[in-house]
Amino acid sequence: MAPAAARRARRRAPRRVRGTQPAGARARSAEDWWWERLAPSGSGYHLLQADSMLLVLPGPGPARTRVQRRAARRTQRPAPPAPRAPAVKARPRAAPVSEPQQGPDPGWGDRIPLEILLQIFGLLVAADGPVPFLGRAARVCRRWHEAASQPALWHTVTLSPPLAGRLAKSGAKAEKKLLASLEWLMPNRFSQLQRLTLIHWKSQVHPVLKLVSESCPRLTFLKLSDCHGVTPNALIVLAKACPQLHSLDIQHSMVDSTAVVSFLEEAGPRMCKLWLTYSSQTTAILGALLGSCCPRLQVLEVSTGISRNSSPLQLPVEALQKGCPQLQVLRLLNLVWLPKPSGRAVAPGPGFPSLEELCLAGSACSFVSNEALGRLLHGSPKLRLLDLRGCARITPAGLHDLPCQDLEQLYLGLYGTSDRLTLAKEGSYLLTRKWCHALRELDLSGQGFSEKDLEEALAAFSVTPGGSHPALCSLNLRGTRVTPSTVSSVIRGCPGLLYLNLESCRCLPRGLKRAYRGQEEVQWCLEQLLTSLPSSS
Repeated sequence: MAPAAARRARRRAPRRVRGTQPAGARARSAEDWWWERLAPSGSGYHLLQADSMLLVLPGPGPARTRVQRRAARRTQRPAPPAPRAPAVKARPRAAPVSEPQQGPDPGWGDRIPLEILLQIFGLLVAADGPVPFLGRAARVCRRWHEAASQPALWHTVTLSPPLAGRLAKSGAKAEKKLLASLEWLMPNRFSQLQRLTLIHWKSQVHPVLKLVSESCPRLTFLKLSDCHGVTPNALIVLAKACPQLHSLDIQHSMVDSTAVVSFLEEAGPRMCKLWLTYSSQTTAILGALLGSCCPRLQVLEVSTGISRNSSPLQLPVEALQKGCPQLQVLRLLNLVWLPKPSGRAVAPGPGFPSLEELCLAGSACSFVSNEALGRLLHGSPKLRLLDLRGCARITPAGLHDLPCQDLEQLYLGLYGTSDRLTLAKEGSYLLTRKWCHALRELDLSGQGFSEKDLEEALAAFSVTPGGSHPALCSLNLRGTRVTPSTVSSVIRGCPGLLYLNLESCRCLPRGLKRAYRGQEEVQWCLEQLLTSLPSSS
């Protein structure tokens, strides 16, 4: 029985594979092979291994292990012996002086002065805003974290919950999560905040405004877009805590008129800019403005929201001129403005002596006439921009009587509002002769001026006083009766023309009735018009 057991034990014993190394020998790993392959010994390079990259750098490398040095010696094969040459006495040569090789500096970011780093970050923040750049830069190194944490860089911030537009419960949860972060950010980052925009806040507007009033004393501009639940107490506290706050934008937000009126009564003497959305509560806010609540107001904009309000806005011109004498920009956009008649007992108002921009554009029927426009602008010699798109009752004669002499932008386009009105067919030359030296943008789309009248009007841009080229760079003639000869003369006379709209112009040949953008396209249009002139005549 013993010999049989011995035979079975020999069968179960593991056999040694031919060619294997003994147990004490260490096999060469793939890492050692790549190490020597990338940076052979004597090449002047060494490997620097990081978490996610492998760098081959010049210069003396770190000391390798004993096994790695042995593997490198085994891979080096001796060169074949060269044939013996006749013995010649070699002259001794001086050993070459090796220049010190400079490797990359891993700490270059730490040695940049903080002042220069702040200037670089300031340029990037001015171009793209502080978010998300500053948050990412703070994770580079300690010096960048110190620079990105400076409150001076966090001067303009827009805050919006990440789950805006979803379910109400998810939106409220996201607002509370963001509010928890703001409790630390406000005192540590936003202490020098100047411009703040809140978008899509539905339930946590009051706590956010409370944090702003406690931590942001330098706030100058506040915008609430699509925000709900703004209380009068929050705005009043904000007006008292931020003595430099002079601009408020509450367009497209559900803010009670009492809250806005209370805010204007507290911060009215320093208010400069105000943006409103027209609703049934706007009358109370405008009433506060008419009562000289904001004597330093410079910008006033009232526009309709997404759900259009068809009720007319009654705004007395003379009372607004007395309540806001320093107004520079007045925009009543897409509104049905019904100016109250002046009457015999009403004295003319003082006007807007500082007004530079007036926008009464709208897509609905406009009741603005020459008389109402004269009451608005009779004391505005500094006017530079006049937007009357959709105001079909305005005539060139009424515009010619305005006191402004250096109008730069004039928009008189009609877009589907002139079907039931009789448009003026003559008088466009009164506009171009008066303002051809200063006009940069002119919009006459949809106007009913005749071919001869347009030719006489646009000929004013061919000859300007002093022999200088006209400043016209944008011309919209969509849907007019302009002729090819008139268009070609305008292009030749205005070398700086960059935009030309000739859509739906019936008198032009086919293929040219489109909008041209850039000097190359405008010059191509001129070439096509010149080739079509003989055939059209």
